[in-house]
Formats: sequence, C-alpha cells, structure tokens
Amino acid sequence: MSQSTTSQKLSLKQVLIFGGLMVTFSMGIRHGFGLFNLPITMENGWGRETFALTIALQNLIWGAVQPITGALADRYGAFKIMVAGGALYALGLAGMAISTDALNFSLAGGLLIGLAQTATTYSVVYGILGRNVAAEKRVWAMGIAAAAGSFGQFLMIPVEQGLLSSLGANDALLMLALMASLMIPIAFMLREPKAINQHQGNDQTIKQALKEAIRNPSFKLLTLGYFVCGF
Repeated sequence: MSQSTTSQKLSLKQVLIFGGLMVTFSMGIRHGFGLFNLPITMENGWGRETFALTIALQNLIWGAVQPITGALADRYGAFKIMVAGGALYALGLAGMAISTDALNFSLAGGLLIGLAQTATTYSVVYGILGRNVAAEKRVWAMGIAAAAGSFGQFLMIPVEQGLLSSLGANDALLMLALMASLMIPIAFMLREPKAINQHQGNDQTIKQALKEAIRNPSFKLLTLGYFVCGF
C-alpha cells in the first residue's frame, strides 16, 4: 500500500470512539426491548406472542441478511450502509410507537430494525476497523468495539427503563428513535477515503472465502460460540 493511502486512513482514536458509539447505540437499544413487552401488549390488547414474534423476526433477519449487508458495504462503502441503517433504525422505532396493528408492529420492529442492525453492528464496524487499524492492533481494536456493545447494554437498559417510567411505552420508543438517529452523524465520522477501498486489491469470491474460512479451526470455534449465543 502506498504512503499516501496509508496517511489517508482514519485515525485509531477516531475509529475506536465512533465505531464504539455506533455499536453502543445499536446493540444497547435492542437489549432493552424486553422492557416494552408488557406495556405494549397490554395497551394494544395483544398476546405476548405478538411481541415475541417481532423480536424473533428481528433476530432472524439480522442473522440472514448480515452477509449481504457486509458485501454491500464492501462494494459501496460502509458509510452509506451505516447512514441507511441509522435511518431504518429510527423509522423502525417510530413505527413500533405508532403501530396499533400487530402486522405493522412486526414489520417495523422485526423487518426494519432487523435490517438496521445488519448495517450498524459488528459486520460493518469491524470492516472499518480492519481497513484502518494496523494489523498488530487490529484484534485489540475489535475487542474494544465488542466491549462497547456490552457497555451499550449496561448503559441503555436503565435509560430505557427511565423513559418507560416517565413517558410511557409509545413516547419512550419515539425518544429512542431520536437517539437512534444519532447513528447517522456518527456514520459521517467513520466515512473512509475512497482510496482505502480502491487499494484493497482483493478479488476473492464468496465461494473462495467460505472455503478458506471452513478450513480455519478458529473460524469453526468462533462460529460455534456465536451459535450457542444466538440459540
């Protein structure tokens, strides 16, 4: 890689701070959804299965679409994907707040937020870290980003509980929608120079990447660990 391309990379501090904030908001907000189950289902006269189905749909879409979103981020730039993700997240939360129909609620909280999470969590943020952090610090930086997701859970659950107690479920979701929209300006702080993507020089196909990953014992163990987590 040329010296000019190296100098155009985002700084370590920049990717850690704003990458961490992106994951904190995205993971933190979703971890508090369980608090809304009873208030929303009781207010709308739904069974708890309506809310459970929405969250299940959200997780399934997040897992199934994440590889596609990652590929789109590689092709068109992570910045555009994160901006779209922040917008979808805010729209999904607002849709949950105003929905009085179970189908619309599931589409907002399941489909829109599921898609948003594919664009604002690890698959995209790790790509930015990988391209902008030196190899010897890359694993450490990814660990910091992962810790930010855990910190988001610790931070956002009491925040969401406070919003529920003071505003009620619908207005609390609208406030969370405003918070989710902050991911859009955060994405601008993670906007990479075009030269980084232009100089990657990686023409590996998806099939070749999968074959390489399957042969790697570490990948198998990592997948098993996340399978247990997801299950």
